[in-house]
Amino acid sequence: MSAWPGKYVIGLTGNIATGKSVVRKMLEHLGAYGIDADTLGHRVIAEDAPGYQAVLETFGKWVLAADGQIDRAKLSRVVFNDPDAMRRLEAIVHPLVRQAVDILVRRSKQNVVVIEAIKLLESPLRQACDTIWVTVAPPEAQVVRLVQKRGLAEDAARQRMSSQSSQEEKVKAAKVVIRNEASFENTWKQVCAAWQARFPTIETGPLRSEVVRTPKGELRVDRARPGESAEIATLITRLSGGQRKMTSDDVMEAFGEKAFLFLKVDTRLVGVLGWQVENLVARTNDVYLDPSVSLASAMRLLMDAVEKTSRDLQCEACLLFLPPYLAQRTDVWRALGYESRTVQSLGVRAWQEAAQESMSSGSAMLFKQLRKDRVLRPV
Repeated sequence: MSAWPGKYVIGLTGNIATGKSVVRKMLEHLGAYGIDADTLGHRVIAEDAPGYQAVLETFGKWVLAADGQIDRAKLSRVVFNDPDAMRRLEAIVHPLVRQAVDILVRRSKQNVVVIEAIKLLESPLRQACDTIWVTVAPPEAQVVRLVQKRGLAEDAARQRMSSQSSQEEKVKAAKVVIRNEASFENTWKQVCAAWQARFPTIETGPLRSEVVRTPKGELRVDRARPGESAEIATLITRLSGGQRKMTSDDVMEAFGEKAFLFLKVDTRLVGVLGWQVENLVARTNDVYLDPSVSLASAMRLLMDAVEKTSRDLQCEACLLFLPPYLAQRTDVWRALGYESRTVQSLGVRAWQEAAQESMSSGSAMLFKQLRKDRVLRPV
């Protein structure tokens, strides 16, 4: 049994670039509550978090970047080449991560929780899990992902891969193995089959969306499913005027990072919104609406759905990235509680990193804080 009564905990691990985060996201689509323990490990040593001072006292102020934050690249160069330094860092980080995980699991409304961690099998979190799932991928696919998505040189990618324990060792510990070696649809089918075999009665269910009656019909929001990827692709292509041409495969790949919401008038699709939750921050960066729909009514329904789910997922903040023609409707965003912000003004390192990752050229960022009590705060 897991360490949390009433919760069934999946421990998800796998070597670098084997698709752990994609599988975690897919499990979230199916109804699990997902926790990225590796990202929590980054958060605990931020300047506004409890591990910051301990790292400085252990490794010295030379690991600081110009902005006063710990430069993780500098710190990594030390610990990856020195097993004793790695043990000292883990002695600081692991207890704080376990504390944060404990808070998140206990607060979660979902009965199934998935904890993603690259070193899960070597950490105390392993004993807290009911089962172990492992992702695997061919080495050449790992290299391609590290080069194309993370910008590493091929030699650096292979060095990182060689520094980890073999995939075969992790597979021996697994109850479920997800082979992330073909298409996203193939991976989705594996995850769905494994989920259905273990949790046949758990479903995400429909959104409890408010219905707004308009002269043209009933306006409401529905959760889009990966099985509706073709409809999403067609809708985005149409509503963008062909500026963003999407295929079903493009959308299936996007489902590895985000969720989509449909806006409907009766049964007619008139809008789609793409958003994601990562590191306790909700980010909305795809908004496509039919011009016949009231922006105020549409965004009130869509953002209400995003915020309700984000609060269930214990998000601290919601970021909204918009093209200028939408951002200039300040009356709409002010009524919803959003304000224009710069990345630097967000203050919290995790929020800033989320903003930097999602901010595209020419877009405007709006911000709304969803909760005051942060999971990782200074002590």
